Amino acid sequence: MAQAIRREETWDALGDLVRLAWPAVALNALQTINSLLDNWFVQRLSPAALTAIGAATNSVFLFVSLSMALGTAATAMVARMYGARDEEGVREAARRCLAFSIATGVGFAVLVVPGSFLAAHLFIRAGNVDAQHLMVAYLSAFAVALPAFFTVQSLAGALRGIGDTVSPMVISGIQIVLHALFNYLFMFPSTRYGSLTVPGLGLGLPGAGWALCASAWVAAVLYLFWVRSTGLGSPGLVRAVKELTQGREAVRTAWGWAGRIAHLALPAATTNVVRVISLMVLTFVLTRVPGSDLAIGGMRPGFTLESLAFMPPFGIAIAAAALVGQNLGAGNPERAQRIGWLAAHLAGLVAFIAVLLIYPNAEHVAGWLLHDQPSFVPYTASYLRFICMTEVFFAYAMVLTSGMQGAGDTLRPLWMTVIVTLAFRTPAAIVFALALKMGSDGVWLSMTISQLIMGVAAIYLWTLGKWKTAKV
Repeated sequence: MAQAIRREETWDALGDLVRLAWPAVALNALQTINSLLDNWFVQRLSPAALTAIGAATNSVFLFVSLSMALGTAATAMVARMYGARDEEGVREAARRCLAFSIATGVGFAVLVVPGSFLAAHLFIRAGNVDAQHLMVAYLSAFAVALPAFFTVQSLAGALRGIGDTVSPMVISGIQIVLHALFNYLFMFPSTRYGSLTVPGLGLGLPGAGWALCASAWVAAVLYLFWVRSTGLGSPGLVRAVKELTQGREAVRTAWGWAGRIAHLALPAATTNVVRVISLMVLTFVLTRVPGSDLAIGGMRPGFTLESLAFMPPFGIAIAAAALVGQNLGAGNPERAQRIGWLAAHLAGLVAFIAVLLIYPNAEHVAGWLLHDQPSFVPYTASYLRFICMTEVFFAYAMVLTSGMQGAGDTLRPLWMTVIVTLAFRTPAAIVFALALKMGSDGVWLSMTISQLIMGVAAIYLWTLGKWKTAKV
């Protein structure tokens, strides 16, 4: 009888997981298709453009990851209150997270433009001036999109907190379709197909940055209007500003909420920053190996093709974060832990199947994506073969880390990331690539081994269960 009840509970948990995961997986599929198109468009421009966007990937990852950290905070806070059936708390948390996110996005946007000049000279060798100029132009357009990115991530995270992963799928899906369309229209000049002329601005790589910016702002506006009809209610941005003029108590309340959000977001943001810093160091190491321009340019398509393997686990991780938070809010930590294990096993299985398809065909898929730039293909294919060897462990790390963050435990994932990436991955890349003269393969090897360590560490931390006592 007890086994039958437990089996039924497991199926219920799996049903909840699938219900929330499939829209997130579908959205990630769209994002992967969009990224493939993005890389395919860029490789049609020039080798300098491919090198520039490969070097810019570090900066883009950094600020997108910071926006996602605030989305993580919104999910944790809203999910806990949703699980406790605190409707007013749900609306208040969503509104406060949004206001905090927009202010943060505006602040970072001011820093990106001057910072792009430093990044271009740091991550692209001095002789490749064309690539440096293109990178600065691309990041300058990206800076204008940052407030929109932070808005989107905050509201999407809050929607996931109330168990709504369909709305983010639809709205962000519209954003992705627009991004692909704008990419073509902004990057390439007008083209005639028979009697039909397709207009185009011919901006090249800077056009890709402006396409990203335009689609992000459209999505932000759509989210702001849509949440009014959900359990989150009106965003209340005007109200948030007015409260700051209504006396010390209102200001004290606003700062109190800011502190709670920062308590969750800062460790998650620092975790992402550490990952990006590690990636920046790896990129810098690549500037010192033979074929540096090709290695850096080939890394970005490698990330995109790798996403075919981690795309479903990432969607599952999003669902796991929401469900773990909801079950802790409802006072059911054991069900929260069971959902985490189910999600991790499912993600690992899906990643394993994807790896079986990608690994033996690495050269072929890289050649398809980089049809007009064949000199980059060997580097992308080599990256894929290395990284596939431990992708299953990466899937476990992704899901269980997300589960801990959904519970409000953002400190343990931070320390895990710091130890693995800074204490191992970065020095290992220097030793393998430069001291042992393995070149770019040494960098790929350091990333491969660190994925293995990260997966094992995440499994250990989840088993300990200390995330169950996290406060939000």
